[in-house]
Amino acid sequence: MNLINQIRIKLMNSSNYISYLRTNGVKIGEDCEIYKSVNFGSEPYLISLGNHVRINAGVQLITHDGGMWVLRSDYSGFADKYKNADKFGRINIGNNVHIGTNATIMPGITIGDNCIVACNAVVTHDVPSGSIVGGIPAKLIETLDDYEKKNRDKIFSTKHLSPKEKKNYLIGKKL
Repeated sequence: MNLINQIRIKLMNSSNYISYLRTNGVKIGEDCEIYKSVNFGSEPYLISLGNHVRINAGVQLITHDGGMWVLRSDYSGFADKYKNADKFGRINIGNNVHIGTNATIMPGITIGDNCIVACNAVVTHDVPSGSIVGGIPAKLIETLDDYEKKNRDKIFSTKHLSPKEKKNYLIGKKL
C-alpha cells in the first residue's frame, strides 16, 4: 500500500473505511467494527464478513500461501512446474464474531457464527459456530455457553453509563 493510501485510511472515519474495504472487494455485513490496522492482504476480494463482526487492531487476514515462493524458485526442483503458480484460499467469517488483537487467520478458513478468536491466535483450521479459540495454532478453549456461565458473575451492565458513572460503578465493585 502506498503512502498516500495509508494517509487516506488514517483520516477516514469508520463508515468511510468500511466503504473503502467494500470498494476493494471485501464482503462486509451490517454493524461491523474493523480497526484500521487490520491487514486484508493482497486479495481482499476473497474475504467475507457476516453481520456484527469486530476485528481488532493488528489482525492479519491471509488469503494466499507465501510458501509458493519456495516452490517457484529455481532451487526447489519444482520451478518448471510452478514458475507462475500461486495458492489461494477464501476466508469466511460468520455473524457475531470477535477477532482479538494481533490474531492471524490463514487461507481457506471459515469461522462460524457466535465465535471469539483470542488475541494473538493463529487460526489454521475452521472454527465451528459457538466456539472460543486461542493459541498457536488456535485450539478450542470452550464453547460460548461455557464462557457465559463461567463469567456470569463478572458481567456488568455498563454500556449505558457515562465514563465517570462507569468509573464510580466499577470502583465500588469487587472485581
